[in-house]
Amino acid sequence: MAVAVKALFFDVFGTLVDWRTSIAREAKAMLEPQGYKLDWLAFADAWRGEYQGAMDEVRSGRIAFCKLDVLHRRNLELVLPRFGIDKLSEEDRCTLNLAWHRLDAWPDVPPGMHRLKRRYMLAPVSNGNISLMVDLARRNDIPWDAILGSEIAGDYKPKPRVYLAAAEALDLPPRECMMVAAHTKDLMAAAALGLRTGHIARPNEHGPGRGEKGPKEPVDVAGESLEDLAGKLGT
Repeated sequence: MAVAVKALFFDVFGTLVDWRTSIAREAKAMLEPQGYKLDWLAFADAWRGEYQGAMDEVRSGRIAFCKLDVLHRRNLELVLPRFGIDKLSEEDRCTLNLAWHRLDAWPDVPPGMHRLKRRYMLAPVSNGNISLMVDLARRNDIPWDAILGSEIAGDYKPKPRVYLAAAEALDLPPRECMMVAAHTKDLMAAAALGLRTGHIARPNEHGPGRGEKGPKEPVDVAGESLEDLAGKLGT
């Protein structure tokens, strides 16, 4: 790379954490003892399926910016009736909504992140709110230097302000930052603003064989795992 990269920015959901099986596990742990029997992975998919539409409400200006926890709760209320879940207490709804704070990382993430930290500043540039990112980091031993993203920018990816605000927060020009994600759309939005790009394959994000095996557009570096990417970035 002609210009030295100093900071790595990470997408989190899907790229670093396995949201699908984690949400299925959390939903089953809460709802099955109450007598509910359902396809737990389908429930996770349905809840996640409302994600982009909710953020579009913010990105378009139809509603004011709010934390992802708030949007997740709105989406949960849409999804529960579809699965016949109609007797869940308010306390349980709040607890279930925070399942997104209890997601497990892919196995390669903790060792890969610690390798990368030897050379680079690390920060999430995620649509997740700060408390959510803190909880996931503590749960999964992710050594962030800072937590950036939607709350810093007051908007959601792929809006340009989210990426630019992250670079500004670390006093770096975009060309000295790299966006790392398992989603080509995220990377192309960052690249259009001058950030470098790193792709991690997550072929099973949405179920077996239902994720990106590789980038759909050219990127600066691509890895089969975070540890593979770390090696290619010299750590």
